[in-house]
Amino acid sequence: MYAGRVERVLEPEVMDTVEEAECYDAMDHSVPNEAFVSRLIELGAHGRVLDVGCGPGHVALMLVTMLPEVEVVGVDLSVQMLRIAEEHRAICAHAERVRFETADAKRLPYADGAFDTVCSNTILHHIPDPVPFLRECGRVLAPGGALLVRDLFRPDSAAAALALVAQHCGGEDARAQELFRASLHAALTPAELREAAARAGLESVEIVTDSDRHMSLQRKLSRRSR
Repeated sequence: MYAGRVERVLEPEVMDTVEEAECYDAMDHSVPNEAFVSRLIELGAHGRVLDVGCGPGHVALMLVTMLPEVEVVGVDLSVQMLRIAEEHRAICAHAERVRFETADAKRLPYADGAFDTVCSNTILHHIPDPVPFLRECGRVLAPGGALLVRDLFRPDSAAAALALVAQHCGGEDARAQELFRASLHAALTPAELREAAARAGLESVEIVTDSDRHMSLQRKLSRRSR
């Protein structure tokens, strides 16, 4: 455990009950999702995009709406999350450029360098050991491709976590607030993420603090990978 931080308390790796999936989908993620997609565009997202841990599909569908040239594959282990993602896809005007598949983020069923862009939004805190997940993200990314892995970071104290819940989730119901609080306690610190990235062999990446609760591991497009 890093000095000055509360101990990491793991969450279940897969949110696969109907209640969990529907609760997560009902929460208002619009502001952080828009910020995530904007950053991805700044980093040079293009071509074939893999969204790892796509959940109910919000980011994937936002991407194909904002970037007319991309095709997105969204993967998740949760059957219930993918069920909701397909419901959202069915009413999306750009549904033909998105598909959702069941896959384990730690063992992705794709060839090396299969994607021009790889992204993942807030699943890192669900994974006990982040190294296999980060290694897979790097493996399936084409040389020079854009990479963005964003997640919560663990607050300094339980009191700080509760303050973040009140500030950002105070209007949600008690179940949603508890999900957010648990996620904060399950998150890594920036130092832990930096160490995991090094162990995963990811090169030329930077760790940035995006907000009072989010951090990103990112790499800008260095050249058109296709």
